[in-house]
Amino acid sequence: MTELAERLGYDSDTRLVIVSCDDLGSCHAANEGVYRALRDGFATCASVMVPAPWARHAALEYSGEDIGVHLTLNAEHPVYRWGPITHSPSLLSGDGGFPRDIDDLWEHADPEEVRRECRAQIERAILWGFDVSHLAPHLTAITLRPEFFDVYLDLAIEFRLPIRLPSTITEEQAGFPFRRLAADEGVVFPDHFDHDWSAGSRVRVRRAFENLRPGVTEIHVQPAIDTAEVRALAGAAADGWIDDLALVTVDVEFRRLVDESGAILIGYRALRNAMRRS
Repeated sequence: MTELAERLGYDSDTRLVIVSCDDLGSCHAANEGVYRALRDGFATCASVMVPAPWARHAALEYSGEDIGVHLTLNAEHPVYRWGPITHSPSLLSGDGGFPRDIDDLWEHADPEEVRRECRAQIERAILWGFDVSHLAPHLTAITLRPEFFDVYLDLAIEFRLPIRLPSTITEEQAGFPFRRLAADEGVVFPDHFDHDWSAGSRVRVRRAFENLRPGVTEIHVQPAIDTAEVRALAGAAADGWIDDLALVTVDVEFRRLVDESGAILIGYRALRNAMRRS
């Protein structure tokens, strides 16, 4: 669990933390919140949802930040839809756009259409000018299903990019050794990642910083500014996203906790560089 820290040039007992922002491109409020968290707060990287309606705006606002691709095959909001950027009928739900939940996706998605769509999302992000630093699936849609994990791993190898993998799910729970398969192929991933997707990160993030272990820990937030748009599309979840932005930008007590933790903040670019060196 400490080998990655050494590969990054640190002692094996160093506590390294990636503070990542999900859902860049999902809406205007998210774009404003994510870039504010990266530029004015202590977030260190983010991932863009290429098929989402505001992804092009996110690309136009990009100025070299550490950004990966949030491989997107779901559109979970009841009144806010997006769909594939390729011709992929098996990735569509009955009411237009991607399926809302993962089970629906897994029941119908053709692995080859998943592969074509995910590759197109990466290629479009690169075409838009992003210096893509990593891959991270939206809602873990392609992490915990073997036939889709193969796609995820193949794309990481093809584009020479590190990936996000959960560490709170065992091989027995997943039904296959997903972390070992990635390691065997030389694909780099953080040592620790809690994949709790509930809106509002304050308690989870505070607990994570209070209990850091040696190695690289990824801690994700979902910052957004407070607008009528984000409240209309997300409902009660918007309160958590708005609080995430405050947490990583203006919360003095939380900043003190980060400082006292002794953590060194890094982005995924450091993992990408280590992976490509080897």
